[in-house]
Amino acid sequence: MSLDTPQAPTASMTAVPDQPFDVEPEYFPDHEALAEVEKFEDRFLDRELSWLKFNQRVLELAEDESLPLLERVRFLAIFTSNLDEFFMVRVAGLKRRIAAGVAVRAASGLMPREVLEQIWRCTRELSERHARVFADDVVPALREQGIELLHWEDLSDDEVKHCKKLFKERVFPVLTPLAVDPAHPFPYISGLSLNLAVLIRDPRTRKEHFARVKVPPIFNRFVPLGNDRFVPLEEVMRERLSKLFPGMEILEVHTFRVTRNEDLEVEEDDAENLLTALEKELLRRRFGPPVRLEVEESISASVLELLVSELGISDHEVFRLPGPLDLRGLHGIADLDRAELKYRAFVPTTHRKLAPVESAAPVDVFKAARRDDVLLHHPYDSFATSVQRFIEQAAADPHVLAIKQTLYRTSGDSPIIDALIDAAEAGKQVLVLVEIKARFDEQANIRWARKLEQAGCHVVYGLVGLKTHCKLALVVRDEPDGIRRYTHIGTGNYNPKTSRLYEDLGLITTNETIGEDVAHLFNNLSGWSRQATYEQLLVAPDNVRSGLIDQIHAEIAHHLAGRPARIRIKANSVVDEAIIDALYLASQAGVPVQLLVRGICALRPGVPGLSETIEVRSVLGRFLEHSRIFWFENGGGAVAGERPVAWIGSADMMHRNLDRRVEALVRLPTEDLVQEIDDFLTLAFQPDTDAWVLGSDGDWVRNHGPVHLQERLIERQRRQRRTTG
Repeated sequence: MSLDTPQAPTASMTAVPDQPFDVEPEYFPDHEALAEVEKFEDRFLDRELSWLKFNQRVLELAEDESLPLLERVRFLAIFTSNLDEFFMVRVAGLKRRIAAGVAVRAASGLMPREVLEQIWRCTRELSERHARVFADDVVPALREQGIELLHWEDLSDDEVKHCKKLFKERVFPVLTPLAVDPAHPFPYISGLSLNLAVLIRDPRTRKEHFARVKVPPIFNRFVPLGNDRFVPLEEVMRERLSKLFPGMEILEVHTFRVTRNEDLEVEEDDAENLLTALEKELLRRRFGPPVRLEVEESISASVLELLVSELGISDHEVFRLPGPLDLRGLHGIADLDRAELKYRAFVPTTHRKLAPVESAAPVDVFKAARRDDVLLHHPYDSFATSVQRFIEQAAADPHVLAIKQTLYRTSGDSPIIDALIDAAEAGKQVLVLVEIKARFDEQANIRWARKLEQAGCHVVYGLVGLKTHCKLALVVRDEPDGIRRYTHIGTGNYNPKTSRLYEDLGLITTNETIGEDVAHLFNNLSGWSRQATYEQLLVAPDNVRSGLIDQIHAEIAHHLAGRPARIRIKANSVVDEAIIDALYLASQAGVPVQLLVRGICALRPGVPGLSETIEVRSVLGRFLEHSRIFWFENGGGAVAGERPVAWIGSADMMHRNLDRRVEALVRLPTEDLVQEIDDFLTLAFQPDTDAWVLGSDGDWVRNHGPVHLQERLIERQRRQRRTTG
């Protein structure tokens, strides 16, 4: 399609702007019961502070001495990356709303200024704790294992010679010292770059000058010296600064780092060309206003005052920390080839329904899907031998007429992209919906969009005002008995790399109703369609919220009628107030509710009279828990034809997912698949499963149970491999 012809949205699929919380009355038929919930004015935890509690749990993994040492190092790096993004997006957003005068009270009852003050206090405490864990715990533990993170003064003579040679031949040629004086304005400091603030003096005039030197990000953050010994790159530069400022006296050298607002704002309604508008905005991202300044705690008052003044930073936004700053570079240390210091190696297995029984040839995914629906659980089930093979087989199969797929994020060398290009070049009808506004993947997605278009794929960008976040693939195949649709609906991106690290679910099915629903949804996304209701799907922003609330009310009705009732939800985040209030209503009626939440949870469990039957847990570990599951007892068979139901999909319980994104949940079509979900959730909520438990005060306390969910699932896969092998 032409890029300057945006697709028309349906009447129902339009963006919903941010508004102060106001429960839609149609969600709650029992207004008297809702009034009992609304009496609890402080029933919502603050979403930003809850996110910081999540990153605290990541830090607790780095502190956990029972974990392999290099995995603890990895969690230190992840903590840093998480906090960077939090400041770039969430803190930046709060500051923007305050500056624009549109600050409104959050559902938690806090004003943005109050939230910011608590964020500054909490992030300072966490950052200092993070630095202490690194310096006082992890570095000594690494040393005991023969991995040394050294300072310059600890280097041997040979290592000093090596670093001097490296600086002269590799580092020095790319450095650009930027002076500050009347002829040289204060330089622009790019977001997340590591920098040296250098105070120099002219020995003849005795006049002092300030200069900034950027630590080049193209080199290893920790310079390898051999024998698992490393030194920070900035220390090598610090010791050789005289080569940059010959004839000058080096008085002070301090590292510092700036975090900027890097969230994007694209008014696509006004943009003639969405790709062009987004590319311009990506350029502007580099010049967003600063939201945090990290400095070494040894920095002098005069240099700090200069940085604060020139950057326009408030005192609250200054973080004085022990060096080294920017521990994202610890990923390089965690990648060391020291298997004994990492999790035991795990290789995903082919799902039992897709595994060839006697032949060494890959299984025919279409034939397997015709026999039975397949519920995939990544990374335990291989993505390469299931989803990737499904798309590659479709591209190569001469009987396949069309492939339609959504792409939100994918890897840099994606075999999925290659397969879609092959399909288009083979003459198949290929529709790809690329979400080019996927945060921090915008540039890559623009590149993929253009590559796909050049290959002859039909590329569209969804609906104006909405991000397309659903994970869908539809294959249309001409078979002897007629046209058949093969559908994959997942909870995670079509990304072969993250599929090995993210826990996700996916359904491959030939169910005719699901296939027809997905076909209608693709038509909705790519052309003129007013389809807003589906038989086996819930689709945001139309009816995910209302559909789930209806299901919650059905559980209340089952419970009040004396039938089995229970609600279990697994999500990345639970923030939406309408859904939380529905869960409170269920708890007040006596329905057991269990939530498995990786990140943010604004619901307060265990509050007398409000949420006494609600339990909230969080599981973190070697894999990032990413799947979304909605399981309901549904009378438990007490009523003829009514069995437990389970939905999986891409939607979290957040405003952006339910109101400003196209999301899809699919109802699992068979009892066997629902039972698989039941078994998984039962294991997750066992009393002896290792997990964090949320208290009504918003604090998470770890239950160090002997059952580790992810390790138990890995072991289950290993047993299956031994049995089938």
